[in-house]
Amino acid sequence: LGSGGKFEWFASSEQTRRPCPFKCLVPIAQWPRKPNQPQPNIIIKRFTSRSAIRPPASQQARLVQREEREGTRRAAAQHQTATPPAAMSEENQDNGAGRNGSAVPEIELIIKASTIDGRRKGACLFCQEYFMDLYLLAELKTISLKVTTVCMQKPPPDFRTNFEATHPPILIDNGLAILENDKIERHIMKSVPGGYNLFVQDKEVATLIENLYSKLKLMLVKKDESKNNALLMHLKKINDHLATRGTRFLTGDTMCCFDCELMPRLQHIRVAGKYFVDFDIPKHLTALWRYMYHMYQLDAFTQSCPADQDIINHYKLQQAKGDIKMLKMKKHEELETPTFTTSIPVDLNDQ
Repeated sequence: LGSGGKFEWFASSEQTRRPCPFKCLVPIAQWPRKPNQPQPNIIIKRFTSRSAIRPPASQQARLVQREEREGTRRAAAQHQTATPPAAMSEENQDNGAGRNGSAVPEIELIIKASTIDGRRKGACLFCQEYFMDLYLLAELKTISLKVTTVCMQKPPPDFRTNFEATHPPILIDNGLAILENDKIERHIMKSVPGGYNLFVQDKEVATLIENLYSKLKLMLVKKDESKNNALLMHLKKINDHLATRGTRFLTGDTMCCFDCELMPRLQHIRVAGKYFVDFDIPKHLTALWRYMYHMYQLDAFTQSCPADQDIINHYKLQQAKGDIKMLKMKKHEELETPTFTTSIPVDLNDQ
């Protein structure tokens, strides 16, 4: 994205970051922000070489054994690539990463890159969910967020060294890597400043959005009317819930973790459902469309949302199931300009 966007793109480590200043605190209830309000301090870049990152305890024993086997050769290599202490100190001051200083801490989220170009945001649901969570906190100036994309088809050597076979999303906080989804959620809730406010306790909503994604996958695999109807009934329940509560979001007029979980799934249903089985979310589900309209106005969603082409290719790869011929990318897909479906097919003013 250009310098006028919400992110600054870095194709290599040689470029220097120009952090976007954030001068005021935006209450959650005021989302979406007005156009003239400042932007959060958020950076998105590709994965590049870096010093070793502290792994979770479950991997430390294996890494210790690896260190012993490799001996002085690895230690010398780390010494050559490590950032000098003075440079690290300056970087922390620039990035606002120090927890004990006056600036906000820096959180890094590593997400899957596009399976088409290996650079832009990929179509991983969990990656987008945590991206949205952390973006909202960055808007509130409780953290400085750095989002890093990594191509899992050809992961860089440093990525394999630090994370072995682990797939994104990966959260890095103060040099500590959190690898598992449930642990990432727990860390955001308990350890990231402001994260606790995102995690609302609502059993009704938790049950309501549960298994929605599995119904989409069944519809794409089975491609029969019964699976379509199962997904339609689930969407109707969500629509009825929103209509009954009469709120902008699932639990009220303030966004929470459930919205960050639901909306990426609705986007996949809309884009992949239409492409593969000509499925459309019914227009008469006006409460659901109004909900999606509000979500489309949020930078937290639009800046984390993958392109339509990446969502479609995500399911093409799943359906290929190792068939090399089906996995071959058409040249026009790599060159095609990314598109993002964010229109609303109904007039909400008449409802």
